[in-house]
Amino acid sequence: MKQLAVFLFAALLGATAQAAEYKIDTKGAHAFIQFRIKHLGYSWLYGRFDDFDGSFYYDDKAPEKSSVNVNIDVTSLNSNHAERDKHLRSADFLHTAKFPTATFKSTGFEPLSDGKAKLTGELTLRGVTKPITIDVTNIGGGKDPWGGYRQGFSGSTEFALEDFGIDYNLGPASQKVEMILDIEGVKI
Repeated sequence: MKQLAVFLFAALLGATAQAAEYKIDTKGAHAFIQFRIKHLGYSWLYGRFDDFDGSFYYDDKAPEKSSVNVNIDVTSLNSNHAERDKHLRSADFLHTAKFPTATFKSTGFEPLSDGKAKLTGELTLRGVTKPITIDVTNIGGGKDPWGGYRQGFSGSTEFALEDFGIDYNLGPASQKVEMILDIEGVKI
């Protein structure tokens, strides 16, 4: 019985989050940067960025010290429609020929309750840098079957297209875009 108690205690210690730097797991397809915008106010148009990388620091004992850096290859935009993607990459929208990369660098992390937090940072998109706030939920963390340690988060934010120099008229219902972020990192 004593051995069982020691084993359970050790297992619980191993399952707690670790203060560490994590590389975002884009190779294993465990991270997604998606967007959605209303189409004429009648439905949602969804898309994603297929190529991005980054890292984050997280410590469950001092979450306010958390930080995130992400680089997005904006040319990897994919809305599941080649002609629309070509238009979204054009100067009307993302102007990827001139601005092929977007970045996010955090400036703060405010823990709330129940694994929720507010992540603030600077988003650079289309050559414009603006502050944004991302609502974050800690999904969980722990050992993986390959001997590594992982930590996962989900987040969402919304911003006006015009804030980043996109003034193409999509109608009054389509002035803001929502970003949906699901990130799993592997401890470095």
